[in-house]
Amino acid sequence: MTKKENLKAKLLKYIDINASGNFNTWNPSHLKELKENQFSADLGQKVLFENEYLRIWEVVLLPKERLPFRKINLDYCWVAGSEGMVISRFSDGKIILMHLEKGDSEFLEHENKHAIYDLENIGEEILFFQMTEYKGEPLYVKTRIQESIKQYKTKYPPRPIIFLNFTIKRDERELSSRNFNCTSWFPIFKE
Repeated sequence: MTKKENLKAKLLKYIDINASGNFNTWNPSHLKELKENQFSADLGQKVLFENEYLRIWEVVLLPKERLPFRKINLDYCWVAGSEGMVISRFSDGKIILMHLEKGDSEFLEHENKHAIYDLENIGEEILFFQMTEYKGEPLYVKTRIQESIKQYKTKYPPRPIIFLNFTIKRDERELSSRNFNCTSWFPIFKE
């Protein structure tokens, strides 16, 4: 591991459990899905907000639920909204295991290259993620981003603390009822 990978592993508590190039330990159904080469470009399950600069996705994974392989071309960051264990398989054979805590986050740059991987909740709790995908220009074009942030802050000043209480249902079964106390960093858009 490089120094950067070591630091990342310590911060995010992840380990490589299968080396790149080794598909011997893979489940045949995952290999078949990879070989079929029909990947979604969707980063998450549901788009919460989108404009010309970014797209904000929501991901909710039940225990043992999996996002299929997807082909990611754009830079993005993710924030974990809950604690749990995930496994991610990459198209080169690498598999990583991560222990996530609420609030863990990471920024991933793809530098005009694509990456293909899945995400599976292997824990016992429901996992919540919010992923922000940066569209168009590379992120090093700071002027436009800074201008956009300035306009955003003017149009949408910071909000007070919001208390949320929601119940997640799937097929009419209550899966989880949770109370969240958070500060909203992006508004609920009604445009």
